Amino acid sequence: MSKRKKEATDSNAAKVGDEHDVLSTEFRDVVPAHFVLKIKSFSLFAKKSIEKYESGEFEAGGYKWKLILYPNGDKNRNGEDHVSVYLAASGTSPFQLGWEIHAVVRLSVYDQTCDRYFTVQGKVARFHALKTEWGVPRYMLLKTFTNPLNGYLVDDTCVFGVEVFVIKSAGVGECLTLKESASYTHEWKISRLSSLGDGSFSDVFSVGGHKWKVCLFPRGNLANRGQSLSMFLVPADVDKLASGQKVNTRFTFRLKDRNNVVRHQEAGTVWLSSSAMGWGWPTFMPLKTVGKCLMDDSCVIEAEVTVLGTVSKLP
Repeated sequence: MSKRKKEATDSNAAKVGDEHDVLSTEFRDVVPAHFVLKIKSFSLFAKKSIEKYESGEFEAGGYKWKLILYPNGDKNRNGEDHVSVYLAASGTSPFQLGWEIHAVVRLSVYDQTCDRYFTVQGKVARFHALKTEWGVPRYMLLKTFTNPLNGYLVDDTCVFGVEVFVIKSAGVGECLTLKESASYTHEWKISRLSSLGDGSFSDVFSVGGHKWKVCLFPRGNLANRGQSLSMFLVPADVDKLASGQKVNTRFTFRLKDRNNVVRHQEAGTVWLSSSAMGWGWPTFMPLKTVGKCLMDDSCVIEAEVTVLGTVSKLP
């Protein structure tokens, strides 16, 4: 940063604390998006004792605004020896019912020498019936602004600009509810595994306020036909899951033989919803291994399920 630029930045940073707001400053090349005010014969403000100028209306974020300039400082707000710049909500209609407008405001002045804008931005400004303006009483020292070496006032001409980014709620959000529910283990006893049809289901069981069932493909699902035992956890009340609602579930599947010996198990954690209606293992166990472990074709499938939390749309 050049010496001149550093001096301009420091002179503003030393004064913005009087605004009772946290302000940030930057130099940028982009023209202010919403309104630009060009002033010729700036010195005549002082000669003709014009203390204040209000621009015409402009629209941004669905509201109408005005740019207000105190060329020789807003003395009522401790702006002596400075240029004071404000943004004002135009008209009273936005506030008739006690409404508020929240916006990010960027106030700029054009550096004609370096072809850049010195921009000041504050925290989110709140406009309402009792506070229709937001700005910076000590935006820039007059001696800094009028110094021809700084480029803000050239041939008695200057350019100010403003951007207004209104913050509006889109009504979109979600509520995460963590649960402290205990795990539940459901046993599905199968006397003849080979006799089950494709996509067989266990009895329905309840965990964490939701109903579940195990979906079993004894000869493998479509992608693993004749190769692996496929097993999935499926919400039994998926039709009751509203759009945007999800259930976070930790579960373990175990395959036991007739002697209650665990031959294989898999565990995982997943979010289930109306658009993700099941999760599990297409290749839970190779069918050749299943045949060796279950000599009499009987088994117990154990599903241990814990609901960790739910997510729903905010009303």
